[in-house]
Amino acid sequence: MPAGTPTSAEPRDSAAVILVRRAERGAGLEVLLVRRHRKASFMSGAYVFPGGIAEPGEDDLRAAAARELAEEAGVALPGLDGLHYFAHWITPSIEPRRYSARFYIAALAAAQPITLDAREIEDAVWVSPDDALARAGELHLPPPQIRSFLDIAPAARDGLDALIALCAERSAAPHPILPRACADPSGLTLLLPWDPDYMTRGEGAALAIPPDHLLATGPSRFVLEGSTWKHVHAPPSARAG
Repeated sequence: MPAGTPTSAEPRDSAAVILVRRAERGAGLEVLLVRRHRKASFMSGAYVFPGGIAEPGEDDLRAAAARELAEEAGVALPGLDGLHYFAHWITPSIEPRRYSARFYIAALAAAQPITLDAREIEDAVWVSPDDALARAGELHLPPPQIRSFLDIAPAARDGLDALIALCAERSAAPHPILPRACADPSGLTLLLPWDPDYMTRGEGAALAIPPDHLLATGPSRFVLEGSTWKHVHAPPSARAG
């Protein structure tokens, strides 16, 4: 999630852009990832979606997303209507820096160049969602990026119209995703709200999600293996409290 210095343990509003373009080779879409500077105080060296903390007066977080995209990648969007809500992640309460981050999807205009802000960004890559998932360790992808790529991969293979339709479906039933940390023999584990152990073994603030919600599907936890987050299903023995 976006970098910054919080004034309290309460999550700060922030926004990021999942910027897509037509793949240069083959069909489908590619997504822009920018690499945080190694000296950054949060997520240093990780490849993430361009984004950051909302400034005073940016009540519409799409404005914050558009501003951060322009600052970090030099991409000026023609207006806020081209930003489509996709997800809302909240940093686990065990973290000293916490963010309430909205993710928006936007399409890059044809031939528009990328110009990186060298003060914050070291590198940028365009990757398909499938390629990003395969390179999660190499790119040091954080959990929200991994999950977002998993969710958009099927639509991104079909093109922009399919992806915008997915955004419309998700924006009609938005729900924050607040992971909880869990002590596990396999390593540091983050439980997502639909994991059967979320309420019983998770630590910190919780935000339950209805079991029939459209987001409550697929792998429900992240396990840190070395420096790589693995997105996995709960073991068969896991039981809800």
